[in-house]
Amino acid sequence: MYANVKLQARTKQLGLSQAELAREINLAVERLTGSYGSVTDADVRRWLRHETKWPQARIRLCIEEVLDSTSEALGFVPRRKKTRAPSEEGPVQRRQFGKAVGGIGVALAAPHVPRRRLGISDVERFNLDYTYILGQDQVVGGTRRVEDLAVELGMRVQSALSTAAASGRVRDMLHRLASNAMAAAAFAAIDARAPQRARTHLDRAMTLAGLSRDSQTVYRVWDHLMLASSMRENHSEAAASAEVMKRSTAARRDPLFTSLAHMRHANALARLHHPAESLRALSLAEKHFMRAGTGKRSAWIDFYTPAEFNALSSYLWSAMGQHGRAESCLHQTLSAIPEDLTRNRALFTAHLSLAQARQGELELACSTARQASALLPPGYGSKRAANVLVTGRAHLLRSGSKASEVVEWIEESRQWT
Repeated sequence: MYANVKLQARTKQLGLSQAELAREINLAVERLTGSYGSVTDADVRRWLRHETKWPQARIRLCIEEVLDSTSEALGFVPRRKKTRAPSEEGPVQRRQFGKAVGGIGVALAAPHVPRRRLGISDVERFNLDYTYILGQDQVVGGTRRVEDLAVELGMRVQSALSTAAASGRVRDMLHRLASNAMAAAAFAAIDARAPQRARTHLDRAMTLAGLSRDSQTVYRVWDHLMLASSMRENHSEAAASAEVMKRSTAARRDPLFTSLAHMRHANALARLHHPAESLRALSLAEKHFMRAGTGKRSAWIDFYTPAEFNALSSYLWSAMGQHGRAESCLHQTLSAIPEDLTRNRALFTAHLSLAQARQGELELACSTARQASALLPPGYGSKRAANVLVTGRAHLLRSGSKASEVVEWIEESRQWT
């Protein structure tokens, strides 16, 4: 803890490091005088330690400009009694920045209107909206409302970045948040079986992820690109996206990301009819999944639990025609996922019904499909689950079964056609 706790608290609130604060002050000096300032991080530390309690007027004015606060409110102590009240002088000086002290340099300086400065509190405020969107997605699936809310959040964050100042750290955090919002919009579009719309969102998400300089955020965009490609039946492109995920910085640093990359690759290879390679990738996915411990990770990958691992494995077995193994994996998934994950429970129950139908367990498949249908109320957004029910219904129709359970479900399930 530094002696000047007020200055320390304000710089922390704005997400400024000592070096960044020195740079911002030097830029403010340049606007004031026409020449770049000479403040260093060592000067900042002297202020924080109260070794310099009252910087010279020109520097003090620039500190006030950058931190948007009076010198006294920042913990600086005047050498002598001021002739005017600080509450009057500070704000007036900041509003009249181009006319303040500095001699001839003032005449050379352009008028300056201070920009609002974004801080950690702004990141937290936007993050609350992002958390709400994630919660809605889990409950109602990929509705257009969820997608639009995510797009709107991404645009609001970008607008804030374009109209306000921020430290490098805060700017990175906000770019990461904006990218995650656009990726959430893309996933909602994928859930609604609108892969082309998802690609549009992901193009923007990729740019923002690059600006965030965060490897896990970039990884997420590639993950969703893989899903969008798979939905468009472009499994070669999906496999290529998974290869990028495997080589990513996030995968090199964390076995959990490595595991998901191998799992995505395994599923793409299964659909490309490369069973041996697919099984090798699945084995690697399991190996790295078992190695993954706890760590600091992006919240979005929290979905990749043992229950999700089994669900993704079931898709692979289904693609390879091993529907009994797919059913076994799905039973393990459904026994493990929380009850409140409605969208996922509906999707996996629908897949379980399809696996049962493909094994000839037609009446059991109808009963399971009815359970999935009950989890999909009118207006539900997850068209992925509905599409699986449609596929299962088509299989039942082709069977030609006259069993009452089958006939009744075929009639009931017309809504999914």
